Amino acid sequence: MSLARVTTFSLQGVEAVPVEVQVQLSAGLPAFTVVGLANKAVVESRERVRAVLSGLGLSLPPKRILVNLAPADLPKEGSHFDLPMALGLLAAMGVIPADELAHFAAMGELALDGSIQPVAGVLPAALACGERELGLVCPAAQGAEACWAGMTEAVAAPDLRALIAHFQGRQVLAPPAPAAPLAGEARGPCLSEVRGQESAKRALEIAAAGNHHLLMVGPPGSGKSMLAARLPGILPDLSPYEALEASLIRSVAGGLEGGRISARPPFRDPHHSASQAALTGGGPKARPGEISLAHRGVLFLDELPEFPRPALEALRQPLETGRVTVARANAHVSYPARVQLVAAMNPCRCGYLGDAARECGQAPRCGEGYQSKLSGPLLDRIDLTIEVQPIPPRELARAPAGEASAAVAARVAAARAVQRARYAGIGIATNAEAPVEAIRDGFAPEALSLAESAAERLALSSRGFTRALRVARSIADLAGAATVARAHSAEALGYRLRKPAAG
Repeated sequence: MSLARVTTFSLQGVEAVPVEVQVQLSAGLPAFTVVGLANKAVVESRERVRAVLSGLGLSLPPKRILVNLAPADLPKEGSHFDLPMALGLLAAMGVIPADELAHFAAMGELALDGSIQPVAGVLPAALACGERELGLVCPAAQGAEACWAGMTEAVAAPDLRALIAHFQGRQVLAPPAPAAPLAGEARGPCLSEVRGQESAKRALEIAAAGNHHLLMVGPPGSGKSMLAARLPGILPDLSPYEALEASLIRSVAGGLEGGRISARPPFRDPHHSASQAALTGGGPKARPGEISLAHRGVLFLDELPEFPRPALEALRQPLETGRVTVARANAHVSYPARVQLVAAMNPCRCGYLGDAARECGQAPRCGEGYQSKLSGPLLDRIDLTIEVQPIPPRELARAPAGEASAAVAARVAAARAVQRARYAGIGIATNAEAPVEAIRDGFAPEALSLAESAAERLALSSRGFTRALRVARSIADLAGAATVARAHSAEALGYRLRKPAAG
């Protein structure tokens, strides 16, 4: 009887949990059995491994082959178990030295021609290998991704034949190099293309400065989507830690192309037909949803009331906590979800509420019914609400170009730098995350008094009051003011109290 062990990983959210692939050859009737709570894709690995070894001219020994995936009570899923199974079987057969595999973990899917195909989760697996002082054997296309963890060794093999030669010492594979960070990345369309809409652009700048949630309400064609598309262009680059955190989620979702980590905040704009699982995560494999794929970036929901109400209500907790937990019968998976929500909606179903020449015959009831699709608790989490009115054609044609994104981005970056310095001791980066105790002391007495009296008179919730203070702090940061003045509080309350209804 011979036994070989190979380490691999099972993905639980963005965490790579170690799994030991134990391959045993023993006397008995020829059989190839996989145990250890493996799903169908893992069980099918034995057929791919059998076909690949046969293509290499290696026949399986006429023995009982048992593959155990330990721990046995942890669910295993995914095609990345192909490569560790093949390596364990080769070590048990004596084709490659078993002691060499003790220093490596492996992930990869085998094609029938022996090539090693990319799989999801190489970046979190590489980080886990670095913590355990292991190297990682991975597909050649993902060698650059594995190198980002700073491990001692990464082996990126194009196919199983080359990998066998490497471990036998006949041909050494060149170590992969980490891909250079994406330089000069496009920041998207420029804000100067938006003519007019100065109040909306002002709100967009405040939202970017403090990472605040923003809702834009206006008739069709008024420029709401155009404004939202230009928000990423005025946001600062992510810090190295934030970029790595966002890339971990893309790696788990299989979307980290070329192993390149981007410093630009992600921008996700799902269609309004997206389901709850698509927005918050879920499905049979509990994959990350749009709110997690937009982590440290922007989640833009156009036509907000058209989204299914259960999907919108599922966003309430992640918007508050910055994390989403996907609960299933056999697993609870958590993903980061610290996003800036930007939403756009029409004032009613026909879109022209308040325009006597174009509104439908059901006004104003159509607006009330349409806006009632959004619950109060969800709207209470929106920091700024603005009305975006269309620009008349004569004004639009003659309006000069607006301020360029680069100029606005410089002001936003300066405000973000002040916030990072202010909150360095409590581990947060923006005003949107700040507790009320951290910003209250920066208010002038008359500014705080105005905010308190307005909250009482207009029955703001505790959440609404706190968010108004945060927006006022961001306005003061943009102005370069150390103290929040009464004018800053007044402007913040104006954005907070504006009703969604137009006209």
